[in-house]
Amino acid sequence: MNTAIQPVVLQEKVEVDDGRDYQGPELTKAANANAGGNGFDDYPDGGFRAWLIVFGAMCNTFSTFGYVNSWGIFQAYYQSTLLSDSTPSNIAWIGSIQYSLIFLPGLVVGRLFDLGYFRSLFLFCSALLVLSTFLIAQCTKYWHFVLCQGIAVGLASGGIFGPTTAVIAHWFKRRRGLAMGFVAIGSSIGGTVLPIAARLLIPKVGFPWTMRIIGFILIVTLGMANIIMRRRLPPTNLPGGLLNLSAFKSPAYTIYCLSAFVVFLGVYTVLTYVDVSATAIGINPDFAFYLVSIANASSLFGRYVAGIMSDRIGPMNVMIPFTGFAGILTYAWPFATTKTSLVVITIIYGFSSGSYMSLLSNPIMEMGVTGDVGRRIGMFMSILAIGALAGPPISGAINSATGGFAVVGYYAGTSVLVGVGMMCITRYLVLGRWVGKF
Repeated sequence: MNTAIQPVVLQEKVEVDDGRDYQGPELTKAANANAGGNGFDDYPDGGFRAWLIVFGAMCNTFSTFGYVNSWGIFQAYYQSTLLSDSTPSNIAWIGSIQYSLIFLPGLVVGRLFDLGYFRSLFLFCSALLVLSTFLIAQCTKYWHFVLCQGIAVGLASGGIFGPTTAVIAHWFKRRRGLAMGFVAIGSSIGGTVLPIAARLLIPKVGFPWTMRIIGFILIVTLGMANIIMRRRLPPTNLPGGLLNLSAFKSPAYTIYCLSAFVVFLGVYTVLTYVDVSATAIGINPDFAFYLVSIANASSLFGRYVAGIMSDRIGPMNVMIPFTGFAGILTYAWPFATTKTSLVVITIIYGFSSGSYMSLLSNPIMEMGVTGDVGRRIGMFMSILAIGALAGPPISGAINSATGGFAVVGYYAGTSVLVGVGMMCITRYLVLGRWVGKF
């Protein structure tokens, strides 16, 4: 039985690109004025303007996920220098707050996007991300880093990333997987370039100026994104306010949300601790620093391949096997005791986990109408944010309690594989069978 929320026909086509935020009576007026077109499947799905939007979205993911996915290098640096008097688990909370807050604001941001508040929110969060990065350069105490790098960077990134996927949903339908694959590549580029830049710059110019240089990079990338990014469809004000609780009447939607929560309890563990585990087995810290960049670089190819395959066989059919590989490799990671074996695991893990991250929102886009896509994605992200917040600190606590990473791998790998099982159930509920395109 197909229990998913089914899409309905939308009579919307004309771009809303006048730079205004709509509210109240203006919202209805804008929707009426821009009604027309050929219905739900009337999407550009390409062309210069649509691909320019994709480039702007890549700048967003470079500046948000790419930045946040670089946390592993900061974890290792803080443990050995600025925050050496803090436990690994306590330091990991800074990165976990970042990870969670990139998703948690999605509930509010998604609703504001549906109502037409996109450009003003986007500009404000861009300014906050740049400002907080410059402030990190001045941090000296643990609570300074929690406030600036954890909370401020996380919230700003969430305000930028949240509406990015919704904008893509306005421009792409049949080629949405490919578009999202390219968008996710921005994250891989950022997660590769920024850690390498930090590693090379810190010894030469010091930590404060390293963060300032990263801030200047963000000014360029976010500046381009603010110029380029535009929504296409008019704002909509569907019933329900901030929440669309009726979406949870669909078992498929509900279980998929829970699957993401469980996966995120473990999926960031390797990226957070891979360089720390490398130094623990005697690998030169100068090389261990690059493992995060290696993982993010390999995820670039995983994201691209996942995007192409998604349009052909369905996003869930791509996510399930690749995420399963990521879970298995999480089990294997603590038992890699040589540089070569650790690099091989890091590369394959980056490829596999990148495939999951690139398509994370795609199934949600298919579980309802386009006019409510921001709110649905927002609820989804708020749920998985709790898993992203708790996962790395739990892994850090397990590491401190056991004195090694073996049990950490068991915990994180099991979390990922349980989430994969729930994704399989979601696909069955949508299709009514175990095999099919979704």
